[in-house]
Amino acid sequence: MFYEPKNGHGLSHNPLKAIVSPRPIGWISTVSTEGAHNLAPYSYFNLVCDEPPMVMFVSDGWKDSVRNIQETGSFTCNLVSDNLKAQMNASSVNAPRGVSEFAYSGLTPAASQLIAAPRVKEAYSALECVAVEIKQLKDRQGRSTESHMVIGEIVGIHIDEAILSNGMIDTAKARPVARLGYLEFNTVETTYEMIRPRWKDGEG
Repeated sequence: MFYEPKNGHGLSHNPLKAIVSPRPIGWISTVSTEGAHNLAPYSYFNLVCDEPPMVMFVSDGWKDSVRNIQETGSFTCNLVSDNLKAQMNASSVNAPRGVSEFAYSGLTPAASQLIAAPRVKEAYSALECVAVEIKQLKDRQGRSTESHMVIGEIVGIHIDEAILSNGMIDTAKARPVARLGYLEFNTVETTYEMIRPRWKDGEG
């Protein structure tokens, strides 16, 4: 089949998110200027470069995460491992502003080293980020959408040594959770290596 998004797909559910999957989850923790903690998962998230190291996430609407980042200039991205998937899902609740998803999800906010935003104490890893840009996305015709992209530079990284093997992150130990399509998620349990080929003179 082929379809143009503007004309609809004719299926029972939108297939796009299932096509672009798995997607890593940015478990974003922030704090408001009043000191209220906020925690929410975003599956429009990824590492975008490493020099300097930066991540981005996109919020569908002007939500508390984006508002807090605009106010304070920082956020923390926490690793969603399999042992925390229920808490991650709980933190997606549409709680009123000022209500702590940490408390609602049974998680512990821990102080970050370099920024105001807290991190999830129970997470195997957390990235302390300083906001670089908050941008309202536009479509190809220049019309503003309801989506807001946040780009942050990573200034500090927390790693629980329990997920290290031979000086490297052991993804099978960390067991990160990814978002698939519809209501489906996935836990990484197995990995494999592939060596990138190098072009040799005379080939081709």
